[in-house]
Amino acid sequence: MDNSNLKNVYLLLAIVGAVVPYFFFLQHFDASGYAISAFLAAVFATPAASGFTADLLITSFVFWLYMFSQKGPSPGPWLFVALNLLIGLSCALPAYLFWRERRRGQETRQA
Repeated sequence: MDNSNLKNVYLLLAIVGAVVPYFFFLQHFDASGYAISAFLAAVFATPAASGFTADLLITSFVFWLYMFSQKGPSPGPWLFVALNLLIGLSCALPAYLFWRERRRGQETRQA
């Protein structure tokens, strides 16, 4: 897959990664209200949910470390940290990869 197609796949996945989690989050908020304590209780409600939550938290931390360690044609990490916290890794990671590929394409055209 060439850079242009891959970039478009990343963009599509970032959009899907924003919509799908919010579909479920909005169902939770509709049923349980907007209290953060109720949300945290729900994501740690069972050992299976706790495992998925722990996996997501660890993976998000690794993603942050990766972003902050990048040099060269990488986008600034703060927007993607915000996306990760406000939407989720399923949006933040493909959005980051989209912007990285976009920057690399711009640098290639300028060279």
